[in-house]
This record gives sequence, C-alpha cells and structure tokens, in this order.
Amino acid sequence: MSTWRDDPNAIPPWNERPKCHCGFRTWLQVWTDPLPQGKKGCKFFKCPDIDDDFKICTFMQWIDTRPLGRVSLKEEQERRVRQQQIRLKGKEDELKRWRAELGQREAALKIQEEQFQAREAQFKREADEQKNRYKEHAQSSTTDRRNKKGKFLRFTQ
Repeated sequence: MSTWRDDPNAIPPWNERPKCHCGFRTWLQVWTDPLPQGKKGCKFFKCPDIDDDFKICTFMQWIDTRPLGRVSLKEEQERRVRQQQIRLKGKEDELKRWRAELGQREAALKIQEEQFQAREAQFKREADEQKNRYKEHAQSSTTDRRNKKGKFLRFTQ
C-alpha cells in the first residue's frame, strides 16, 4: 500500500501535515518557479500566513527533492518542442486571421475610394455645367448691350 508521499497526486491528511512556527497546520504546494534548478514540480509544506499581527511566517519544508513525474532530458526537450510548435501554430493561425481581416478592410477601403472618386467626378461635372450656364447667360446678356468694339451702348430716350 502506497502512502501520500509516494503518489504524486495524493494530498496528505490534515493530521500528518507539520505545524509551522505560528502553530498552524501547513498547506501543501508545488514549486512552480524555474529557479532553483531541479526544484520545479517538487512538493513542499508552507505556512498559510494567517497571522493577526501581520507578520510573515517563512516556514517551508520540502517533502521531496525530486520533481513530480521526473522525466528524462530528451523527453523534456521533446515536450518543449511540442509546446513551441503549438505556440507557433497558434501564432500562424492568428496571422491568417489578421491577413483575412486586412484583406476585407482593404476591399472595403477600395470600394469607398471608388465611390469617393465617382462623387468627386460628378461634383466636377456639375460645377463645369453650372459654370458653362453662367457663362452662356453672361454672354447673352452682354452682347445685347455692347457694340462691335465691346463697349456698352447708351440707352437714351
């Protein structure tokens, strides 16, 4: 029969957990920091830091010095390569989404630009037409009042 110390997923009973300097039963935790090397994945007991005087208890007791599920260097490297491939695949998918979204935005901008150019051309035609109308109207009214030299005629009664 195995004990909780042998099983990496087991949780020790409350009465088997050591007491810290504060007098409380400790919590079971797993080391997650990469430093110090070789400690990542190791289990340890830690004070729950429940102190009314706001003092920090630094109690910590290692249960084992070997990481959970100790793996070989080759397996660790393969795991890292797989994780990196997964991350790269995610970034690749994200880039594809961004490119598709960028293509849609470019198409929308092209349509807007074409519409703008069409409106601009229409406004220019309307302005030219209006200018020509004013010119024709001005020419017809001035030719009646001018003589051959371009001087205005005097109207007398």
